[in-house]
Amino acid sequence: MSRELFSRNQDLKQLRDEGYFVQQQGGSLVMREVPYVDAHRQVRTGTLISSLTLAGDQTRTPDTHVVHWDGDFPCNADGTQIQGISHVAGAFDLGNGLKAAFGFSSKPDGGYSNYHHKMTSYANIIAGPAAVLKPGATPRTFRAPEEEEDSVFNYVETASDRVGIGVLTERLVNERVAVIGVGGTGGYILDFVAKTPVREIRLFDSDEFLTHNAFRAPGAPSMEELREAPKKVDYLKGIYSRMHRNIVAHDVTLGADNIHLLDGVTFAFLSLDAGEAKRLIVEKLEAIGAAFIDVGMGLELDEGSLGGILRVTASTPEKRDHARQRISFVGGGAEDIYASNIQVADLNAMNAVLAVIKWKKIRGFYRDLEHEHHCTYTTDGNMLINGDLK
Repeated sequence: MSRELFSRNQDLKQLRDEGYFVQQQGGSLVMREVPYVDAHRQVRTGTLISSLTLAGDQTRTPDTHVVHWDGDFPCNADGTQIQGISHVAGAFDLGNGLKAAFGFSSKPDGGYSNYHHKMTSYANIIAGPAAVLKPGATPRTFRAPEEEEDSVFNYVETASDRVGIGVLTERLVNERVAVIGVGGTGGYILDFVAKTPVREIRLFDSDEFLTHNAFRAPGAPSMEELREAPKKVDYLKGIYSRMHRNIVAHDVTLGADNIHLLDGVTFAFLSLDAGEAKRLIVEKLEAIGAAFIDVGMGLELDEGSLGGILRVTASTPEKRDHARQRISFVGGGAEDIYASNIQVADLNAMNAVLAVIKWKKIRGFYRDLEHEHHCTYTTDGNMLINGDLK
């Protein structure tokens, strides 16, 4: 991705052609080995870091004139601090292995036209005094950077780094996530998980994607797609593989003969009907030490309107005692309105949101003060109740 990004954008290509040691790292543009003078009048090198604004693989006008700096505060040749850059000091953890000690602000009239303009402007301000003390000191090192490790995304994930949460997103990178049942709630779970850098997403469902599914799943299939009656896992993989590279579709119902397909999973979302198959899945996930979340929905039609409860039950290796009492392993009957494919896309989406938020809490992305492992949402009154606290 990095090589293609620099070859397809003139401003980035120009930086490399002119000898600047620049890389794309996560959602940031990084310029390394920029010489500067420290307070002791010693010439050292530091790193400039800018957020990247992209339209796919094309750079846009930089969204901010601010950069971060990894190094001591740059000084003039006499050791006094450079005054041409406003600054904020701090310990900035920018994610993707990037840290910084300062944020700098220097905005020309009209702002920066492109990333070559932005990065060279800062480099000139910082490196100028270094050349006075050490003739020949320049950020134009003509040293080719090593190519970065391939991302799980097909294009650069710029959302996290531009708002400073890259270090939190990194907490998800080692996950191998299973989504078991993708017809409704599971489809929305996939939508949210596919936007994270998890190492792998495995989909499990043996059903076809039919017209009624279109009205309670994310996205909008065409008539031609519906006529083909694709498998749900194949249809959804086709959509989300445009973004996330490591989605594996399993067109199966999990059972004793194929339960090994869950080996290696670190987290699972269960969004399938109650039954003995679910019991087998839960037992397997417990045996391999995986955490999981089971979602459920109970609706009833009464006096011309729908009401009901959404449920999210989490089970982790540290707390499992409650799960068997909360998760149903017995299938519903004719009175189970949800099982009759009533169209409730909004509740499917909300159930998925609650489940994914809990997953991110478990992994430390979101603050979690109560450590609830069971949560219900009641449509009437918008009542949200936590239970099974750790």
